[in-house]
Amino acid sequence: MGEHVIKLPDVGEGVAEAELVEWHVKIGDLVREDTILAAVMTDKATVEIPSPVSGEVLWLGAAVGDAVAVGSPLIRLKVEGEGTSPSRAAAAAKPADTPKEVAKSARKAPAPAPSNANVQASAPAFGAPRPEGERPLASPAVRLRAREAGVDLRQVPGSGPAGRVGHQDLDAFIARGPQAAHATGLQPNNSVTDVKLVGLRRKIAEKMALANARIAPITYIEEVDVTALEDLRAALNKKKRPDQPKLTVLPFLMRAMVRAIAEQPNFNAQFDDEAGVLHQYGGVHIGLAAQTPAGLMVPVVRHAEARDLWDCAAEVARLAEAAKTGSATREELSGSTITITSLGALGGVATTPIINHPEVAIVGVNKITVRPVWDGSGFIPRKIMNLSSSFDHRVIDGWDAAVFVQRIKTLLETPAMIFVEG
Repeated sequence: MGEHVIKLPDVGEGVAEAELVEWHVKIGDLVREDTILAAVMTDKATVEIPSPVSGEVLWLGAAVGDAVAVGSPLIRLKVEGEGTSPSRAAAAAKPADTPKEVAKSARKAPAPAPSNANVQASAPAFGAPRPEGERPLASPAVRLRAREAGVDLRQVPGSGPAGRVGHQDLDAFIARGPQAAHATGLQPNNSVTDVKLVGLRRKIAEKMALANARIAPITYIEEVDVTALEDLRAALNKKKRPDQPKLTVLPFLMRAMVRAIAEQPNFNAQFDDEAGVLHQYGGVHIGLAAQTPAGLMVPVVRHAEARDLWDCAAEVARLAEAAKTGSATREELSGSTITITSLGALGGVATTPIINHPEVAIVGVNKITVRPVWDGSGFIPRKIMNLSSSFDHRVIDGWDAAVFVQRIKTLLETPAMIFVEG
């Protein structure tokens, strides 16, 4: 018997390290060739690591959330033959718990509350100290005091034999305040659970922190009457071919943004704040902030300027499905030059979207509502949608931001203009 050491492979793109986001095996597991051992994340792409051989897991070289360098040992297997390293003694080859495995196990177990552990050791904890319906043990005098104080003895932890409630227990319970003394059946929850941010969640946190630290944002909110747009959208969906996707508001907004960017190209840009250079792009690569089971992702519709309404809709649907299922590639999740964010039906009245650094603009879509609008002679129902857009005020002035949004508003309110060239 021997050992086979599996190292983190080169996952491409010149990546020097990757974050371990999931173990699929544990020490003692028997694995076959091609069994998925772990998953690592580079940027926003998750890569699964298969086993090249069959064997028994002896050692795990990292904990979830650790950064692992390419080429460093990731896992050791006991295999038939000599393996890639000499066989070790059983005690060394299969320790009861390696430090990494202990750390992993600790994350699975409920985290204790270290800050108040000593307090709980010297005083009874607040909360239901015994199973529901179990009669508390107490002397008649203690029961009388409890009734007079309006205290439910079932909620008082007892420090005596078999949980017997004494006068000191009742005093301590009453001293904690009227909310504890006059129990209503609703109990405070003082638990603290530590959740380590790993994988995509950590990437999102880092990205948001970077955007907040470097960008001076300005947010501009405008109402858009989308009544005519919704009528056109419904008519087009009614007549669409079976092979065509259903149209949402997004393809119309994308085409309107392409028209507005043609007039103000500095909105379709990335700002290198260290070099002091604004990179303006001819290609309009629109990022779509999408909520997925794994967290927020931004798949990118490339060259929206070269796509018609139906093509934009098809690409949006394809990328949304890829992001949702976790099959989106690194290329599909990077390279955006301007971003759209939408909460759909949960879009709210207004939002303050965070710019996708190093971009300089993000357009936020809020939900469509029917509101009464005065037309000069009376109130009529109109479908209104707010656009909440943020801009990097270091390179975009408020006036220019307003002109950009107003141009999009005009195109959406008169949707035929979206399709008129010139």
